[in-house]
Amino acid sequence: MNCMYGLQYADESTSTGYFSKDKLTVSPTDVFDGFLFGCGQNNTGLFNGTAGLLGLGRDPLSFVHQTAGKYQRIFSYCLPSTPSAVGYLNFGHSPRYSYGNVKYIPFSSTLKNSSLYGLDFVGITVAGVNIPVSASFGTVIDSGSEVSWLPPAAYGALRDEFQRQMSRYPKAEPFDILDTCYNLRGYEVVQFPKVSLSFGGGVNVTLDSTGILYVVSKEQVCLGFTAIKDDGADVVVIGNTQQKTLEIVYDVDGERIGFRPQGCK
Repeated sequence: MNCMYGLQYADESTSTGYFSKDKLTVSPTDVFDGFLFGCGQNNTGLFNGTAGLLGLGRDPLSFVHQTAGKYQRIFSYCLPSTPSAVGYLNFGHSPRYSYGNVKYIPFSSTLKNSSLYGLDFVGITVAGVNIPVSASFGTVIDSGSEVSWLPPAAYGALRDEFQRQMSRYPKAEPFDILDTCYNLRGYEVVQFPKVSLSFGGGVNVTLDSTGILYVVSKEQVCLGFTAIKDDGADVVVIGNTQQKTLEIVYDVDGERIGFRPQGCK
């Protein structure tokens, strides 16, 4: 008897296929018998040919919980700036997690029982202009979503200010859900407005330039944010484009997430 699964991510990417069990070998010394996973048969959306997805949420079926006896439900990763650059994924404790330049944010109490990682996200700053995000929206950080989703009002303000700052560059056609794109072919140097995210407790995280833009091609470089569709029914999502070059530490038992700048170095 075949058991099927189906998942839809916040950016509307989907994966469907067979629910399976097998031995998982992470390293010669880290082997997990009876590991449960999905064997994807139909993956759609912004995955762009991705070979697979590693579930790192708080759900009991996630990799984090199935390997808790070995890795104590703590991990970190750094997504590199480009496909040719070097990033990493680390499981278990590391001395880096105690560095003073790791900024920790508690899990949001509004999503305490969720399998997702919720944060108190209060605003976004673009070129010094502060754009508040309503407290009525829950926010999750999601490595499985390619781009970030903002409330319509916040996204509109971000888009307008970004377009004003980028008015010297020729526009390009929208790409999928991304409506603010530019043709940057022929430009050796491009100046982007500085963008940072603000969280509860006064924690601010500045994005790398590669964390602002979603690059389809030199002729189509897009602002890596979009607007959620329903003002009252959805959550804000911080996607993986915005996470580039940051080391992001998930301390699940400690109920906190840390951000370390220039984490891939």
